[in-house]
Amino acid sequence: MLLFSLITVGMAAQRAYETPLYPDGPRKSNGDPSDTAKVWIYLPEARQNTGRAVVICPGGAYEHLALQHEGHEWASFLNNQGIAAIVLKYRMPNGKPEIPIADAEAAIRLVRHNAQSWHVNADQVGIMGFSAGGHLAATVATQAKKEAAPNFQILFYPVITMMHGFTHEGTHDNFLGKGSKKRVEKEYSADQQVTRMTPRAWIALCDDDHVVLPANGANYYMELYRHDVPASLHVYPDGGHGWGSSIAFKYHIEMIMDLKAWLNSF
Repeated sequence: MLLFSLITVGMAAQRAYETPLYPDGPRKSNGDPSDTAKVWIYLPEARQNTGRAVVICPGGAYEHLALQHEGHEWASFLNNQGIAAIVLKYRMPNGKPEIPIADAEAAIRLVRHNAQSWHVNADQVGIMGFSAGGHLAATVATQAKKEAAPNFQILFYPVITMMHGFTHEGTHDNFLGKGSKKRVEKEYSADQQVTRMTPRAWIALCDDDHVVLPANGANYYMELYRHDVPASLHVYPDGGHGWGSSIAFKYHIEMIMDLKAWLNSF
């Protein structure tokens, strides 16, 4: 029971404080003034702090956000590893891909701007994403520059490609809009944007995921490997899609141990 308590994602995270991502309003609008971007900041106890931070991007097909089991419920796990957790409520793109990308990049810059007061190492800021949030995280990891670029990425059952036949169609349509051009689809397919400068990655998915095809994460891993980017791919036999922090996921304990081992490897 003690071991189980140490490796299970906490259902109730430590206290967080909430702040708008754009106190003076965003530069660009997604057309919905009620859809605002904000973050919740969970900081680890000083004695456990490693100086790392992770911006968490929940999934939801760019239509809604699974803020609990793909967001807040991961804060305790990260804090227990000595890692600051920043849960991001990004805005929906409504066919404007630059909107959530701008929000994710702003969240990373926010962490670095507050590195001293949050006791974070500015060179140890990662991004974590689930499903469509995994697409957002991988897109930022492959395209962001300078202080908006993460140092590592953690992806759960991610949508990676925007190419028809492999993408998740709802995610594609909400992100790019229907009828998008192949040139644009390629631009936002993270597997086609990998370079040797792409940060190291940890990827987890299930072999029987019929929502987001496993080829998304597997192809991304292969491109990372081809470009000599350190990466770890974990394909669990079954479990489908969207399990997030759920302890009902059959391989929850193994998954947590795999992630902890990877975080301790660099």
